[in-house]
Amino acid sequence: MLDIFTITGPIYLCIAAGFASVRWGLFSGADMRVLGRFVIQIALPALLFSALASRPLTEVIHPGYLLAFTAGSLALMSGALWYARRVQGKPLSESAYVAMGMTCSNSGYVGYPVMLLAFGPLAGVILALNLIVENLIKLPLLFALADAGAHQGQRQSVAQVLKQTAARQIRNPMIVAICAGFLVALLGLRLPDVLSRTISLFSAASGGLALFIIGGTLVGLQIEGLRRQVAMIAVGKLVLHPLAVFGAVMLLSVLGLPSVTGDLRSAAVLSAAMPMLGIYPLLAQRHGLEGFTAAALLVTTAASFFTLSAILWMVKG
Repeated sequence: MLDIFTITGPIYLCIAAGFASVRWGLFSGADMRVLGRFVIQIALPALLFSALASRPLTEVIHPGYLLAFTAGSLALMSGALWYARRVQGKPLSESAYVAMGMTCSNSGYVGYPVMLLAFGPLAGVILALNLIVENLIKLPLLFALADAGAHQGQRQSVAQVLKQTAARQIRNPMIVAICAGFLVALLGLRLPDVLSRTISLFSAASGGLALFIIGGTLVGLQIEGLRRQVAMIAVGKLVLHPLAVFGAVMLLSVLGLPSVTGDLRSAAVLSAAMPMLGIYPLLAQRHGLEGFTAAALLVTTAASFFTLSAILWMVKG
């Protein structure tokens, strides 16, 4: 158990440092947004490119992992959408954000530092695989549903909204970095040392800074009056999502499809067990749903210390 806390402890100490820095006035909320843009626009793309471009293509393409992570996530997403719409009677836009909270992990800000401590150099590949699924499949689909719900009664179809969302994702720096990294690996190119070291310097800034930002953004979030909905999203994200991905991993093995083994199997389940992406409330703001999403982010991030420690103990035991 002590070994597990050596992995999770530094993660949450960095988050606590960010929280304290904003709470005590060393940094402001606006500072966190600026630092967040640096991580998203520069540091994480550099990390992704470096992780992919520095390895043979056979080491970064894992169909079984992509299939298991996608299938498990989409299964839970469908269930969450159905429950929110049919059982709770929520509008389509709100249902989409409930499903987003349950199935879209914080792979960059929390997931990568955890993977780095747990699996070493494999962490960059895991991050790239997760971002492929999240940025090319899950988020575009959920954005399309949320926008379609907001435009109900108008002529704009889900397919049109999905096309617009996909166009925006193509310009995402992290997607560009993934594509560039795959291309370099495919062609077997070797970057000049000066360029490689420059990229490494930027990528090294991503882990601790990302966690610091998460802590800073949690300051001031409230959960009053939202406990039932927040609890449902937190349980879905921290318990049901890893269970769904684990079930998909087992099903692939039974069906004889591309399987996930070794550290990648543990990483798939751990990736699903991360709290939701840190910009969850910012994404929901465009539909006026930042209230319950911010509360869910606060509770889920805090509770993930215990659930991640437990899952790490199981997969590393």
